[in-house]
Amino acid sequence: MDQFNKEIAQTLLAQGNLKEVFRTQLEKTVNSLLQAELTAILGYDPYDRSGFNSGNSRNGQYFRQIASEYGKLNICVPRDRNGEFKAALIPSYTRRVDALEEMVLKLYEKGITTREIADLIEKMYGSHYCATTISNMTQVVEGQVAAFHKRHFTESSFVCLFIDATYLPLRRKTVEREAVHIAIGITASGEKQILDYQIAPTENGEVWSELLGGLVKRGISNVQLVIADGMVGLESALERSYPQAKFQRCLVHMSRNIFKKVRVSDRQAVMSEFKQIHQATTKSEAQAILATFITHWAPSYSRMTKHLAETKNLLTFFDFPTSIRASIYSTNLIESFNKSIKRKTKVKEQFPNEAALDRFLVTQMLAYNDKNFGKSHRGFKQCQDTLESMF
Repeated sequence: MDQFNKEIAQTLLAQGNLKEVFRTQLEKTVNSLLQAELTAILGYDPYDRSGFNSGNSRNGQYFRQIASEYGKLNICVPRDRNGEFKAALIPSYTRRVDALEEMVLKLYEKGITTREIADLIEKMYGSHYCATTISNMTQVVEGQVAAFHKRHFTESSFVCLFIDATYLPLRRKTVEREAVHIAIGITASGEKQILDYQIAPTENGEVWSELLGGLVKRGISNVQLVIADGMVGLESALERSYPQAKFQRCLVHMSRNIFKKVRVSDRQAVMSEFKQIHQATTKSEAQAILATFITHWAPSYSRMTKHLAETKNLLTFFDFPTSIRASIYSTNLIESFNKSIKRKTKVKEQFPNEAALDRFLVTQMLAYNDKNFGKSHRGFKQCQDTLESMF
């Protein structure tokens, strides 16, 4: 049994501080590796006479403290007389191991506030990191934000474009909930990804026009179907960017609107009948069910049924293969993502500025895209050839 294993065994038997054993061993190992690194550069071992008059030699050392997950490491960084040695193991000016920064970013992605992260690190490392320091660590995401908005899409055609806006608290002198406009696309192979987003004080057609126009400029030239609620200015924005695209009005949003406009005693019956529309097997069957629904409830709720009869694009999803209809008659797919980011923002009372909100959103969106990379959304693989032929 080597010395390190003996120390672990003795510490466990004595119920001692195992973390300190690992810290000490890590410190020894890092210092040994630094000396070995310099030996490799110089080409001779310490005190080896072959190094005399070689043109370069050891020239003492300087000390640094590095924070690790086991505590502070006291590091002796060796120097050479010509200043050629640059420690690859620990880059210059590093004061903490990369694992710490990775942990900070992971916690930040989960929606933990910078102040809470600072408190967690103090408990784990025994040293204080202020919220500002943690915030500075997350600045590395700034480059990802810019790249996310500028990236060119290799896939030029998307079967579906899900569009929705969600509201998050943002400070601009005062705190208000602002609209995050989001677009998620699905290709013919079923791969889905968040394409882009825009932040604005309120949801409006100008923002949607800018977002969609940006997608066109960055390579998305063809969209078959857009699924959304009846949002202000959206249809005119779509007409400018994707005039060939069909439009599906979210049936779940429609059912919620209807739910609010009928008496409590009628709600169960109304919802049960309305649900039969998207459960129909053909478009003609759905049209018949819709007509029956309007006729049945018009005497009691004339205004509600009149509005329903005048609403267009309720049954567009029937123009697509049966296997994907369950995914495209509503905006449930994008609303699921919106709910996930809202859950993570519950721990945040507010975002202090737009840059902080950008960093948070992009970390969530990149994680979503990574998770779904190469995967096929349900039903799309079965009809990929049909979907591709529609372009």
